[in-house]
Amino acid sequence: MSKKAAAAEETSLRDKIRDNYIDFILTNGQRPASVYAFAKQLGISEADFYTEFATFEAIENSVWADLFQTTLTRLEGDAQYQQYGAREKLLAFYFTWIESLKTRRSYVTHLLDSQNLLITKDLGFKKRFVAYVQEIVNTGVESGEVQKRAFLADKYADALWLQLLFVLNFWVKDNSTNFEQTDAAIEKAVNLSFDLMGHNALDTVFDFAKFLVQSK
Repeated sequence: MSKKAAAAEETSLRDKIRDNYIDFILTNGQRPASVYAFAKQLGISEADFYTEFATFEAIENSVWADLFQTTLTRLEGDAQYQQYGAREKLLAFYFTWIESLKTRRSYVTHLLDSQNLLITKDLGFKKRFVAYVQEIVNTGVESGEVQKRAFLADKYADALWLQLLFVLNFWVKDNSTNFEQTDAAIEKAVNLSFDLMGHNALDTVFDFAKFLVQSK
């Protein structure tokens, strides 16, 4: 078997396990009793399962990772996205991420309803998202969209992680047509975050106070 064929078979097995696991969760409302029972139902060996995932939680984490990667791949393939400023890039990310989430809405909704923001336990996804938005913040600092403040600038990316959780929770509860309210919430949340991270009245007050002290 060629390496290409072997890779395709491996990917197929991984997708088979993940898709059937999600179907089991949505059909039964809970995880399978054991890896052994689940593998037997799929017609594969327990050893085959472990070549792809160590635990059921690893499958769940892979869903978040794949949705995130799908979003980034779409954005990176968009020439217009490359020309965006920091604010527009974050808006584009959220809108595209929500489109990706729609393909797994029933599963995501089940997870968040039954396990209370399970996504917060997936430190791998958080680490990748924080690294991604840190690049956006750095772009904003260079363009002047983001103010580099002592003791605060290093926390911007972590604050945006909390914003992502807000967007996710809002979308799960959104009953509006085509999730129009989520789109509005994203715009307001991103605009607020950049208004706070950008130069604002507090910076003007601080600069004026600094001027008064230095002019004495």
